Amino acid sequence: MSNSAHLIHPSAVVDPAARLGEGVRVGAFSLIGADVEIGDGTEVGPHCSIQGPTRIGRDNRFIGHCAIGGEPQDKKYAGERTELVIGDRNVFREFVTVNRGTGGGGGVTTIGNDNWLLAYAHVAHDCHVADHCVFSNNTTLAGHVSVGNWVIISGFAGAHQFCRIGDHAFLGMGALVTGDIPPFTMVGIDGHGRPRGINSEGLKRRGFDAERISAIKRAYRTIYVAGVPLAEAKLALAEQAQSSDDVKQMLDFIEHGERPLQR
Repeated sequence: MSNSAHLIHPSAVVDPAARLGEGVRVGAFSLIGADVEIGDGTEVGPHCSIQGPTRIGRDNRFIGHCAIGGEPQDKKYAGERTELVIGDRNVFREFVTVNRGTGGGGGVTTIGNDNWLLAYAHVAHDCHVADHCVFSNNTTLAGHVSVGNWVIISGFAGAHQFCRIGDHAFLGMGALVTGDIPPFTMVGIDGHGRPRGINSEGLKRRGFDAERISAIKRAYRTIYVAGVPLAEAKLALAEQAQSSDDVKQMLDFIEHGERPLQR
């Protein structure tokens, strides 16, 4: 542990084997376990629990009552060494839970950089969350879910295990997805969530010009509106991808899925 000990509240419990960087703050009644590494400038609020093996980058904020790096909620887990890896500048609001991986699922749960996980969000074992995502209140990811960059998941929404959610996708409030969601797609609730167009407003905010958005819209219509079998839609996408890297990204996403595409 570094010389930041004076930033640790007297009621906090920090295992001597934990490694804390410069300027790390630990609030009242928080617990930092062994085999935990926390990078410079990270703030751990009151009543948090961080268990290892867990590696956390710099300038993260755990606001309070977070449970980070706990054992996976998987009956097959038998105590094998698995880990959680968190990047930089993430915000974890009240009662967020993030579990370590499982031996059979790759052994690691990962969260990238610059994400916001709002109150009561849950990231299960072996999930992989990229960068710049927002998980609104009560967002829930089952095990083995992969989430791309710039994804927004609204309140009370969630994903079935092994689903993939592509870059720039948007899940509306209460949407429960059971299949893969291609990049740029917006999902609304109708029983289970179903695609309802592309996330055009989000793309505009991130600098996508009209030509790129038009190509993405055309690809979306090919997949979801044309009413053709998926094999035929993929042939059309392959042609469209010749003039659009974004469409190529959508096609590559579809080709590499383990679960059915949500249509």
